[in-house]
Amino acid sequence: MAPKIMLLITLSVASAVLVSAASPPFQERKAIVVLKGPGQVSGNVTFIQANRGGPVTITGVVSGLTEGPHGFHVHEKGDVTNGCISTGSHFNPQGNKHGGPNDETRHAGDLGNIQADNTGVAQFSYSDSLISLVGAHNILGRAVVVHADTDDMGRGGFTDSLTTGHAGSRVACGVIGIL
Repeated sequence: MAPKIMLLITLSVASAVLVSAASPPFQERKAIVVLKGPGQVSGNVTFIQANRGGPVTITGVVSGLTEGPHGFHVHEKGDVTNGCISTGSHFNPQGNKHGGPNDETRHAGDLGNIQADNTGVAQFSYSDSLISLVGAHNILGRAVVVHADTDDMGRGGFTDSLTTGHAGSRVACGVIGIL
């Protein structure tokens, strides 16, 4: 073989080896948040991401709620030193307007509503493709907040619909940690 071709083959193989060595295989990641509020609202939520860039499965149980839908969001700060108010705004690394979990444009932390039954318990399990447990949309160390009212997904026409979904006060929160 010509020396130039042999050199190109060698460099190609070396590049492939270096790239694969620099990117270790993704291991499933898990996180948990323990929710507590000033009242009776409490719960646990787990987040599982099986593949890099893949969806995050969100599974939880929250009790002590009033019957009906409640806004459910990831907030930007994992700070609960002053209760749920110190968690800041919705996690929004791209500066988008508020929306629903199926909207093309939304805050990364806009996870929609959880539905409490007539006993005040919300049990849920679904996936979200915008949040992550690695990278730019990593939610580890941030907070989950459950709100008193329904998230209107930015469509309610209220002055705060495009920022908070008009979801009302914060009834429970907690910091997302590695499981």
